Amino acid sequence: MINVESLTESQAAAELARLADEIAAHDLRYHQNDAPSISDADYDGLKRLNSALEAHFPHLVRENSPSFRVGAARSEQFSPVEHGVPMLSLDNAFSDEESADFDARVRRFLMLDDTEIAYTAEPKIDGLSASLRYERGRLVRGATRGDGRVGEDVTANLRTMQEIPERLSGTGWPDMIEVRGEVYLGHAEFAALNAAAAAAGDKLYANPRNAAAGSLRQIDSTVTARRPLRFFAYAWGQISAPFAETQWEALQALKSWGFQTTPEAMRVGGVEGLLKAYGTLQKARTDLGYDIDGIVYKVDRLDWQQRLGFVSRAPRWGVARKFPAEQARTVLEAIEFQVGRTGAMTPVARLRPVTVGGVSVTNATLHNGDEIARKDLRVGDTVIVQRAGDVIPQIVGAVVDDRPAGLEPFEFPEFCPCPLKTLLTRETTAGGAETVVRRCTGELACPFQRVEHLKHFVSRRAFDIEGLGEKQLQSFFDDGLIREPADIFTLEARDRLSFKKLKDRDRAGETSVANLFSAIQARRTISLDRFIYGLGIRHIGEQTALVLARGYATVSDFLVAMDRVARLDAEAIAELDALDQIGDAVIHAAAAFFSEEHNRGMVQRLVEQLTIQEVSKPKADTAVAGKTVVFTGALERMTRDEAKAQAEALGAKVASSVSRKTDLVVAGPGAGSKLKLATELGIEVITEEAWLGLVGVI
Repeated sequence: MINVESLTESQAAAELARLADEIAAHDLRYHQNDAPSISDADYDGLKRLNSALEAHFPHLVRENSPSFRVGAARSEQFSPVEHGVPMLSLDNAFSDEESADFDARVRRFLMLDDTEIAYTAEPKIDGLSASLRYERGRLVRGATRGDGRVGEDVTANLRTMQEIPERLSGTGWPDMIEVRGEVYLGHAEFAALNAAAAAAGDKLYANPRNAAAGSLRQIDSTVTARRPLRFFAYAWGQISAPFAETQWEALQALKSWGFQTTPEAMRVGGVEGLLKAYGTLQKARTDLGYDIDGIVYKVDRLDWQQRLGFVSRAPRWGVARKFPAEQARTVLEAIEFQVGRTGAMTPVARLRPVTVGGVSVTNATLHNGDEIARKDLRVGDTVIVQRAGDVIPQIVGAVVDDRPAGLEPFEFPEFCPCPLKTLLTRETTAGGAETVVRRCTGELACPFQRVEHLKHFVSRRAFDIEGLGEKQLQSFFDDGLIREPADIFTLEARDRLSFKKLKDRDRAGETSVANLFSAIQARRTISLDRFIYGLGIRHIGEQTALVLARGYATVSDFLVAMDRVARLDAEAIAELDALDQIGDAVIHAAAAFFSEEHNRGMVQRLVEQLTIQEVSKPKADTAVAGKTVVFTGALERMTRDEAKAQAEALGAKVASSVSRKTDLVVAGPGAGSKLKLATELGIEVITEEAWLGLVGVI
């Protein structure tokens, strides 16, 4: 792994930008396409590097950070289901020390000093998350996790599973409850499924997780019914009334209502209990009969879970402790390069196919030239490949003792592989230090980057246009049919006037072209955050786009503000900087993007083709809903993180600095410049006690 402490701020920012894009692509392949292209090990390695960088450079945390993201967008094959409570993922831990750190963070947040905390320790099932909505005890809807906010309606398929009750048993269940758990395949069922597929000459599934996901997401529920899918319940979402006081009691309740829960789950105390549970489950792993890739720790008391709340898109009250990576040896046959939409050159290892953890691995990212040099990887080397947590591949290193004679050290190319053969450069920091990322200087003149921008625009998390896959988009680009986003929305009109119809291209046919036009038409109305994310501005990812959308509410206000930022208007920059977690990298990227006449024209032409929805206002059922709040000084009754989580849960927006748009400043002892500025601007300032009274805590 890169030595994080040795990086400059500019190098760290570049690494965080690269990681955000790379991990997002892998999330899509894993969650949406059920076809991961790298192993769990490499994926976890990328996530750990991202987390390490964010911990060391907290002011550089990106709003499209993988730490904030869950799953992938739903497929258009199924109707959308908006989850009543978001289905979030868990942060990861990889060592005894990180498990102890989790316990320490919980105690610190809750101000419990040396109090021993009770936890549940549950196997982390390697399957597909699902949510089941029951009303008056009857199953009314089932959905996949999707992107955490919106999933896929797979009710008919879930009803075919014997381990999912159509009607709840026992007593004590709320009138409405969303029961959540994992759909999975046991080892024996997976082997039988692949044996039947082989006999029929069908494609084999790579692992049980992919088989479970593919089986659940069948259009024809009779296909799902023939698959031996199983289900473990372990959590809940929206409920009409509380039904337990602890996580352990909740698991027992789920079991009494007719659900299968993991028999290996246990209730433990403190760090010693967490570590003992990990050791016990790791030893039992091979005999379970189904895949797990770790253990999940959850604070047992539900009132403490509520206080702990969430950070980004993960709960503070839970963490997933991953098992060590599985490894195998293979040959590094070639090193090729991918050019990203920001011009970043990412080397990719092409490997002789090898099975690691039940998955055939042929590719692995090499991150950057410095990483290749650090590991001294040479084409022709025997290398060790691992998959942490059974999902993503990484090259641990070369087996130098097996190196054939005459292998030359790898030299990073000087020019982009695009037809322009543009010079590759490394960005430098203010102090003159070089970053680890090499970029093509051609920008949008480089066809690779222009195409990557378009791929990003139509991707699931952006405009999500079904039917414009990589091959189709590349073909349209090469033929001059689509050169910028607005061209997508004029394609149908131009096709009507063209002598060479799209339906005649490569025998596309009328139906597929009609479906494409329909998919494009469906995206003429788009949410503001997806619009902003779709622009592909460097350092502005999915979560940053959401922050910007909430901050400006309408596309006109956003574009006016960005125009002012591009003109270096001090007030506009201050307003942008005041949005929570927006920093210099985002400000500079926005200013650079909107200062370019070409980009402004591209955006204007796109806006003319769209209806961009305003951000819905928060519910006005709390005293602080819709208000922008700044916390400053020391808080004595709660931690800063708890105060922020509390405010956001009540519909407020939390800003990191004071501006004219600030509605309320909560000032504790030691408040300094923020309090002074608030006073000068005439903004209401209250104490922590007054805040707690305002929100109904006291």
